Amino acid sequence: MIARRRCVPLLAVLLAGAACRLGPGAAPDAAVLAERASRLELALRQAVTDSARDPKLARWLLPTALAEISGLALDSADRLFVHSDEHGRLFEIDYRRGVLVKEFLLGERSLVADFEGLTIVGDVFYLLASNGKIYQFREGAAGARVEYTIHDTQLGRECEFEGIAYDSTISALLLACKNVSARNLRGNVVIYRWNLARDSADRLSRITIAEAQVIGANGWERFEPSDITVDPVTGNYLLIASQQQGLVEITPAGAVVRSGPLPEPVIMAEGVAITRDSLLIVSAEATAGPASISLYRRP
Repeated sequence: MIARRRCVPLLAVLLAGAACRLGPGAAPDAAVLAERASRLELALRQAVTDSARDPKLARWLLPTALAEISGLALDSADRLFVHSDEHGRLFEIDYRRGVLVKEFLLGERSLVADFEGLTIVGDVFYLLASNGKIYQFREGAAGARVEYTIHDTQLGRECEFEGIAYDSTISALLLACKNVSARNLRGNVVIYRWNLARDSADRLSRITIAEAQVIGANGWERFEPSDITVDPVTGNYLLIASQQQGLVEITPAGAVVRSGPLPEPVIMAEGVAITRDSLLIVSAEATAGPASISLYRRP
């Protein structure tokens, strides 16, 4: 369990800086954390060409509790929250200084499901399971257990989901389909929209884009989204795909704006978010090394 009264510094790889192991129970050094934030701001102000050799601005290596990090989301204050894949555990991470701020849990007992995506609407969190069930709850204090409500979209037979975001212009949750089961939808990239403002009778709609159009000139055989986010500047949707190590941008109407690789090869890229100042954040599960979150300029 993460300490309730102190932040825990993450193992840092920042702007080609050396990594150092996190000692158990180590308290964050304020000067070191301030320097991390300062170096990130300096990197953002430098010319884009300065990052040609190494596109990432920072990489934070995560503890074993987040070895299977999945989705991530930013709240209205650009605080970053992440979750693990199989348990109802939520973590707040200070991505500018590389600090694990807190953890809280869902339910009075350990909650186990195949959790694949997270988004935040106001002060309400929505955690998506692969079977289309949405867990709704509010933020908890460090170490707290919070109550939740389950909404079943009844879409589990049509799709295996892996990613959720919120489009404020239509007051709808966006549910990205990784594997399409419905025969009439195969060969498409599918995004369901679950409207928060309507009743259950007409709250569901969807976007379908031909997979070939999404793939474009890339050499992928398929495009299997592992997460989705909404660009706060353009309003476009960005999808990443772990298997293809790809990133695709589409308009809310389904037109493909760009399709290509992630800023650098990322094995098991499972989560994506964009800050208001256009930082692209990508999470990756542990493979040969620790799980991580990486920061890039928005492509």
